[in-house]
Amino acid sequence: MADERVQLTRDGHIAVITNNNPAKHNAFDDEMDFALFEILDEIKADKSIRAVVWRGEGKSWSSGRDVAAIGGQQVEMAHHALMERGQRGIQQLWEIDAPVIVAIQGWAIGGSFQRALLCDIRVAAEGARFMLPEVTHGVIPDTGGVGRLFEICGSGLVSDMVLTGRVLNADEALTHGIVSRIVAPEELDDTVMEMANKVAAASPYTVQLARRVIRNLADENLRRSMNDEYAYQTLVNRSDDYAEFRAARAEQRDPEYKRS
Repeated sequence: MADERVQLTRDGHIAVITNNNPAKHNAFDDEMDFALFEILDEIKADKSIRAVVWRGEGKSWSSGRDVAAIGGQQVEMAHHALMERGQRGIQQLWEIDAPVIVAIQGWAIGGSFQRALLCDIRVAAEGARFMLPEVTHGVIPDTGGVGRLFEICGSGLVSDMVLTGRVLNADEALTHGIVSRIVAPEELDDTVMEMANKVAAASPYTVQLARRVIRNLADENLRRSMNDEYAYQTLVNRSDDYAEFRAARAEQRDPEYKRS
């Protein structure tokens, strides 16, 4: 399902995924998800690819979910089925033999930030900002990033970001190991392409095995975390509190939660 808002190009042995919805800060809707998952499937099947760069056009890498698409109104699927499709689609990242390097400028928010966390390496431009605002919207993070964030920096920062929706700047992200480098915005694309070329120049078999060692340290816990997110997000979606959250927002009043 071709969608010009998510593009795949090739530079030798390097695949480049580009978020190309700059008018909305590269926010994703269902059609963009479909396109991304098809691109990941195509990369997965192409054994000539030795490195992947994931970048974004415009001011932000991705501001998360397009607010007009929240709730999955575009497709006639149950909420749990949408979640299952989304998790299976993004878990293709783990089935790609080549490392995925993410070039982040501007905002990386919500599910998009979590998708970046599932990749191998993240490089930030100066001024980049990171946020997990799901709880403030009545739901929980459900794309696997919380498990990876916990692995990287522990429960304290994860709890702060998830429960309060705090914004993390690039310097803080580097301090906590969420990104491995910070570069000037005008140097971001060149930096990640240089990194990708170094990976692509090495033995692909050696890179694949080294990457497998790294991933085996955490993938079991990450998959378990995503299973929890699938179950608990489904409960949240059917809860009285979520119904109250939506009603209160529509009526422009404070919600009265019942913890159920």
